Amino acid sequence: MIHHYAGGAVQAAVTGTGPAVWLFHSLLADAGSCIPLADALASRHRVIVPDLPGFGGSAPVAPGLDAVADRMAQAVQEAGRETGQHAGGAAAIIGNGFGSFVALVLALRHPALVSRLVLAGTGAAFSEPGRSAFRGMAAAAGANGLQAIADTAMRRLFSPAFQEANPALLAERRNQFLATDPTMFAAACNALAELDLRDAMRRLDLPVLILAGEGDEATPPAMARELAGLIPQARFVELPGLAHVPQLQDTRAFMAAVDGFI
Repeated sequence: MIHHYAGGAVQAAVTGTGPAVWLFHSLLADAGSCIPLADALASRHRVIVPDLPGFGGSAPVAPGLDAVADRMAQAVQEAGRETGQHAGGAAAIIGNGFGSFVALVLALRHPALVSRLVLAGTGAAFSEPGRSAFRGMAAAAGANGLQAIADTAMRRLFSPAFQEANPALLAERRNQFLATDPTMFAAACNALAELDLRDAMRRLDLPVLILAGEGDEATPPAMARELAGLIPQARFVELPGLAHVPQLQDTRAFMAAVDGFI
């Protein structure tokens, strides 16, 4: 069922009943990359899968992660009131890639809204080569459209072996990526290029499960390990054989990793 939150600005698919779990998608993959995980969680949870601001059916916001996080905080709070949750909408959030950074900033700026986090494909700050890669993608998207970086995006999502073995999934993911608004994509890339949450992580006072695909090119496992070392209540798990969107690449393995935490 489709719901609209934050005064109608955030569109989300909602399924299941139970404690609320939000699934925040990656920059390189739309909300559809979270649907298999939503289906797996729906037997025990009310699962809310939004289009992040500026993607799909959700309205854009001003550039920067703070603005995205604040808009999503409005949505989480509104959904919590809708279902009568305590604390105005405290919920678990599972974030992937860009969605994991949005979830982190949301938890820092609106701690009463978040009960726990699962973060896949994440970190506190990118290396200089990582920052340069985002700036390069933003520039290429602005100059030549997303078609110019589609191959790069798919490589950052999936290993070459996985791409070769799953051509239909790859074609579907590529088409969804090309449907992204180039302006919002470039703004998000530039925000990630400037990201540095290292000093703020000691203030994060909630349980956090940090997952990293062994073959994640976009956010290498070393980034996730660094983040886990900065958060007082964090636990790190590496997922063998997976890459940047582990919840889509192997939903069963992802569920096994989060079972008992969510």
